[in-house]
Amino acid sequence: MVFDVVTRSSTCVFETDDFVIEAPNWTPDGAWLVFNCDGLLYRTPPEEDGQPRVIFTGAVTDANNDHVVSADGRYLYLSSQDGHLYEVPLGGGEARRVTRPDDGLEARYLHGISPDGTTLAHIGCRRRDGVQAVDIYTADVRDGFTRRLTDSDRPHDGAEYSPDGAWLYFNSERASERAGHSQLFRMRTDGSGVEQLTSDDRVNWFPHPAPDGSRLVYLSYPPGVQGHPANEPVVLRVAEPDGRNAWDAVELFGGQGTLNVNSWAPDGRHFAYVDYPTAPAADGGVRAVPG
Repeated sequence: MVFDVVTRSSTCVFETDDFVIEAPNWTPDGAWLVFNCDGLLYRTPPEEDGQPRVIFTGAVTDANNDHVVSADGRYLYLSSQDGHLYEVPLGGGEARRVTRPDDGLEARYLHGISPDGTTLAHIGCRRRDGVQAVDIYTADVRDGFTRRLTDSDRPHDGAEYSPDGAWLYFNSERASERAGHSQLFRMRTDGSGVEQLTSDDRVNWFPHPAPDGSRLVYLSYPPGVQGHPANEPVVLRVAEPDGRNAWDAVELFGGQGTLNVNSWAPDGRHFAYVDYPTAPAADGGVRAVPG
């Protein structure tokens, strides 16, 4: 699905009942939407009736829904189930591992790339005093050198650069009194100057700045939801870069896979997302329709 923030309307550009697709990225030239499905990455034109094509990723055939495209459109960066981050030419090719096995992390989940293409922003998981710590890290694209930017007993996720490279946007429970109550934040790229952008009863995830820096789109769950599960009644909200004046763009059934990564078109007017429609269930509720 593609949403137009000017007309406030959505257009379906691809649908399937055969498999589950997740997490679209829009390429910088506007020509393709990139998404993942069953461990592979695909690209499809952002028009109705587009036909997806597999992006060859070499030995990495277990990609998850955390992937980004470099600002120059040359490379695709992805997260693998082995816990590492990889670089692949956008046109397809052998995958090169970016992250290092000696960085002390058990897993890494990619969410952002700096505008100059030199640094990845990701979530890293490590053991601290026997408990898993989930913090924000950066990794140098060339040598994999990793730097930790947060150090908290509350989880962080969705770290993504602003288009000018001055901020990292993310969601976290760092200011919440109840578990799972994630809100939106931003901080300077050295980890300083943390600002809270949302403070409401809903559970807010994955802030994505538009390419022109004019607005954000983010995923908002009902109060009380834990984590970012699939198959929930969610809202996609659009707000100013500081989180003010948020408005509901789309109400849908989805969550995990709907808007995990930045999906803005280069014009800053459209963003892509995945809707998982529902059908009546035998118990009188609703069920997700496969695909």
